[in-house]
Amino acid sequence: MNSIQSKTIVVTGATSGIGYASALELAKHGFRVIGVGRSPQRCAQVEQALRAVHSQNQARCLVADLALQSQVRSLADAIRSQLDEWGAEGLDVLVNNAGIYSESYQRTSEGIERTLAVNHLAPFLLTLLLLPSLQQAQGARVITVSSDSHYTTWINPNRLNKVLLYFGLWAYKQSKLANVLFTLEFNRRYGSQGLRAFAVDPGLVNTDIAHKEQRGLSSLVWKLRQRAGVAAEAPARTILYLSGCPASELSEDLYWYDCRPKQPSRQALDSKTARALWQASCELCGIHDLEN
Repeated sequence: MNSIQSKTIVVTGATSGIGYASALELAKHGFRVIGVGRSPQRCAQVEQALRAVHSQNQARCLVADLALQSQVRSLADAIRSQLDEWGAEGLDVLVNNAGIYSESYQRTSEGIERTLAVNHLAPFLLTLLLLPSLQQAQGARVITVSSDSHYTTWINPNRLNKVLLYFGLWAYKQSKLANVLFTLEFNRRYGSQGLRAFAVDPGLVNTDIAHKEQRGLSSLVWKLRQRAGVAAEAPARTILYLSGCPASELSEDLYWYDCRPKQPSRQALDSKTARALWQASCELCGIHDLEN
């Protein structure tokens, strides 16, 4: 693994589950960590925990609700300010980990279906807002936590935010497929610049993602399933590996599970869909995309 004492990493969803386990492990290995969470109280606790294990106490945990693009934009400003404060030469790794599952249909105050907003558009927008910082670092990486649920779905970019009939599990699956398609298109656009993007399959993990804020059947089913899941430290090891492994030792594969490449679904490798999804995402985020 490269010397990472001066490398800086952002981890969204860092206050619980995979995000917390990853942030803690990365801090232990010397990364300067900027965590992101929704709860100010929990962020303060996580920041203290990260500083306790980092050799130079260099860790922050910023507060943002990633369901709202206005807060994603403010978060990007705060991250850039922290990079300047640390004298960092760009951002080395961005880990897009935050995600939700919503049994009921919800729209944000900005008019975006909430699962789409948090699981896909937030990492898409945050990555593009931080792109100049990533380009300033040598061999920067973007790691997005997806799911094997992407194997059993499809997506129509032309109807990305047009919901006729909402089904929570289908919305979640589509967002996880979008994560892999985003990774594919990012590599096509920016791979020649030395940037690399990866999607991580965490497997079945013992976290509370599907019964946070949920009641009834979804919460009950997840509580039963999660007992068979691995600890969050397992996918955190894959995130650590992809963050610190020398570029010369990494394959060109974009989808990873348990520190090894894994074949994604055929739909996830559809370059036409990936390009259309990118354009649709730009429109929903109010970004003028100048590239083809």
